[in-house]
Amino acid sequence: MTRPLLALAAFLGVLLFLAADLSAAETPALVLAQAPNVQRGTGFYLNLYKFIPVLVVYLLWAWSTHWVEVDTKELNNLKFGIWNSVVFFSGVLGLFLVFAIPIYAIGVSLLAILYLVPIFVYVYARNQTVPDDQKVLTPYHFGELANDMLFRLGTKPLFNRDVTSADRAGPPITFIGKSQGTNREDPSRVSQAEESHSFMAAKELVYDAVLRRATDIHLEPTTEQVSVRYRIDGILHSAEPFDRSTGDAVVNVFKVLSAMDISEKRKPQDGSFGAKLQARDLDFRVATSGSKAGEKLVMRILDNSSSVTKLEDLGMRPKLVEQVRGVVTQPHGMFLCCGPTGAGKSTTLYASLREIDRYQKNIITVEDPIEYQLDNITQMEINTKSGQTFATSLRSILRQDPDVIMIGEIRDQETASIACQAANTGHMVFSTVHSNDAVTALFRLLDLGVEPFMMASALSAVLAQRLVRLLCEACKEPYKPKPEFLKKANLPAEKVDVFYRRPENPEQVCQQCGGTGYFGRTGIYEMMVVTEAMRDMIRENPSINKIKAEARKGGMIYLQEDGLRQVIQGRTSIEELMRVVK
Repeated sequence: MTRPLLALAAFLGVLLFLAADLSAAETPALVLAQAPNVQRGTGFYLNLYKFIPVLVVYLLWAWSTHWVEVDTKELNNLKFGIWNSVVFFSGVLGLFLVFAIPIYAIGVSLLAILYLVPIFVYVYARNQTVPDDQKVLTPYHFGELANDMLFRLGTKPLFNRDVTSADRAGPPITFIGKSQGTNREDPSRVSQAEESHSFMAAKELVYDAVLRRATDIHLEPTTEQVSVRYRIDGILHSAEPFDRSTGDAVVNVFKVLSAMDISEKRKPQDGSFGAKLQARDLDFRVATSGSKAGEKLVMRILDNSSSVTKLEDLGMRPKLVEQVRGVVTQPHGMFLCCGPTGAGKSTTLYASLREIDRYQKNIITVEDPIEYQLDNITQMEINTKSGQTFATSLRSILRQDPDVIMIGEIRDQETASIACQAANTGHMVFSTVHSNDAVTALFRLLDLGVEPFMMASALSAVLAQRLVRLLCEACKEPYKPKPEFLKKANLPAEKVDVFYRRPENPEQVCQQCGGTGYFGRTGIYEMMVVTEAMRDMIRENPSINKIKAEARKGGMIYLQEDGLRQVIQGRTSIEELMRVVK
């Protein structure tokens, strides 16, 4: 079904109906009925007063349908099919009512209403998601349209002349500088950064990265330029580079905002600053380091508005959600999340904290750095420069009557031992470790020097996880998997009809995913609940194979098996699963 063919058919129908019904014939209907052989003479029988209003509304409706189709494809956060169908079929219904209702004024009024209401509702919805300078049907928009017409006539613009300062301000994003060594706002930092001739380039860089859903920005110097790369859905994508002088100036802008020393180019530095983009609060963690070609800068983008609120939003299967909820709401014990860097461990811990009653429990976190702000929770940030480490912070936390403690990461023996002691003395402890799967997380703690008997009594469960990219719903394509693969994966061939993958030979670049074939990420998980039999194994003589066998007996599903569930559901591809899980 194509919109042009439907529009053409509707237009021909309008002409036929109008020629038949909206006529201004002199012969009354009663006379024609009594004398069917009477033929009309020459003349124009179409009532223009009735025809023109219907034609105008029809043409506006046809143009609006095309505009909504184009506009929704450009806006990734608006549903194309829903809005385009609503606008199109409401207009079709209006055209039908024009001819179905004998009273012309009522029919045309209903046509106008059925055309205008969906359009205005759509405009209101899309205006909530775009910058001010991209909103339509606003005074500024009308002024720009008038200016464009005046420009075509060779006349100077007359409208929005007081808005030119907004154009000079660039993208609608406002930076918030931070004081050195603190998280307090420092307006002088922004004023100092604005003096740079590359301040506008820095704003455009950040604005573009946020619109493209980037989580990190990499500025990497070469001999002649500074390359730009965005990490989107866990993969680095190249962007338009800066020339060397502009790139170095942009790096200095971010260093000023983050209260770094711009004269120091070789020694590693780190800092942070904030930004506001419409109703979104953004935080940026900035790290620089020297290289042979110059100074490299990496920024982590933390969007507080997109933080996960529930375990169900993480992609867990319902049974796993209940398992995790049962563990994290226990009165004491230790819950570990494990996986490589960037696997979403901290996000899982934040979602777990939200499962606890924060009004009746005293929850304290110690993080490096604090990624998201949580209400009714005491959050502490470590500062190695001042001697505040995870271990020293944990000692002070234990004297503040905590019920739940979250440790950003267990890195050393001291932190691991204190965490186990806290779990054994009536506290619920959440933390993360770097390991490949749930079983090896146990041996990671043993390698750090934790006594087996202490870990056996403290540990409640270990959750291993990875993040896989989700296939773009707008462009993914089905295919028939090979029987050999299904047999190898222990999947019944009769129950698996198709898998999905990114387009192999796309006819055009998908507007939603930008041609990557993926849009967003979800988690795959491996949950090991520590049973009494497993505690005995850990105390006596820990063995990976024995613990794995006991975990499988308890119903543990491996990462690969949970990933295949996502593949069968058509949410991700086999290639993506194999990239993440070896």
